[in-house]
Amino acid sequence: MTPILQLLLELAILIAATKAAGYVATQLKQPSVLGQLLVGLALGPSLIGLFEWPVLDSALSHEVILDLAEIGVIFLMFVAGLEVDIQDMLKTGRVAILAGTLGVVTPIVMGAGSALLFGNALSPSIFIGLILSATSVSISAQTLLELNVLRSKEGLALLGAAVADDVLVILALSIFLAIGAGSAGAGNAAGDIAIVIAKMALYFAGAVGIGVFILPRLTDLVHRLRISEGVVALAIVVMLLYALSAEVVGQLAAITGAFLAGVMFGRTRHREEIEQGMHTLSYAFFVPLFLVSIGLEADVRSLAGSGVVFALVIVLVAIVSKVIGCGLGARLGGMSWPQAGRVGLGMISRGEVGLIVATVGLRRGLIDETVFVTIVIMVLATTLVTPFLLRWAFARRVSEPREITYVAESARTSDG
Repeated sequence: MTPILQLLLELAILIAATKAAGYVATQLKQPSVLGQLLVGLALGPSLIGLFEWPVLDSALSHEVILDLAEIGVIFLMFVAGLEVDIQDMLKTGRVAILAGTLGVVTPIVMGAGSALLFGNALSPSIFIGLILSATSVSISAQTLLELNVLRSKEGLALLGAAVADDVLVILALSIFLAIGAGSAGAGNAAGDIAIVIAKMALYFAGAVGIGVFILPRLTDLVHRLRISEGVVALAIVVMLLYALSAEVVGQLAAITGAFLAGVMFGRTRHREEIEQGMHTLSYAFFVPLFLVSIGLEADVRSLAGSGVVFALVIVLVAIVSKVIGCGLGARLGGMSWPQAGRVGLGMISRGEVGLIVATVGLRRGLIDETVFVTIVIMVLATTLVTPFLLRWAFARRVSEPREITYVAESARTSDG
């Protein structure tokens, strides 16, 4: 069988298996990403070893699939940017900002400290902490909807804190990678950092300027032309150029450029058209390949002895650091301790952003295979535990009303 035929067969198997696993997970009232990660582990070297089969052992087709998975990351972050509403984030006030900020800082500190205790070097340890700082509230939002408390004070604060968390993690990742690359082998670290920051500022200024003043007009123009799916095609072109220029001009991660492109297109009047087209393309083809590739690259069998202990510690730190960081931030923002605790519990689950950061680290040699497998296990564990903890926490809520107008409540809190 030729490499192209092997590639076609592999794509068919992976997409079908990923979608089927996602469906089974939702039928079991679990997030689809859980099933998609598990089927990736099953198809990978941990169990079946799909790419080791004689009929599918082409190194070329394997590399193509991994490259498509990388493109899936770009699409995923663009869609995430489209969904960011800066106004909604601002409405949640200082609670969301403080919860999101401390929810990033605390896992970085605790995660890096734990990694250092296991003999990791400083740079990889900081990167492990950075991975732990990412969160995914899709599982929490689904659970809160089932409990009819998504519009509660905690629910709205949770959504706002998640947006702050995503933005801070992406920026922190970009700064970490940029400073690391900029200061390698240099004698003047302060000067290198200043140059890196200047390049980042230049990129953001240019990208935002184009997004605010040019993209809306360009999108309107393309919309009027007789081009099949012209607006969606424009969004793809701009997304790819933003991702490329983020690496080349700003020394940022490509996913930062894709995310920023999504935010910019989200401000246009054609947001829904773009979102519909990009969502279909992303979740029908590219994103499933990214999610299943996580498992295809992870070998659980590589964990042994101290690796198992390290994985258990990382899972525990991932849970505790989010509860402490986000909970303390929500408390400083004016919430009661029980309310703040529920916000902290809602931020426990990790998901796509954490996996993206881990994949970037693996590709750049910042973490090894054992750490990568540990991160996958951490994502699975936090995804499973969050719904149970949220149901328990909200069941203890006795005297608080189900529906709260958050802005008014925030104003009363701010007024003392």
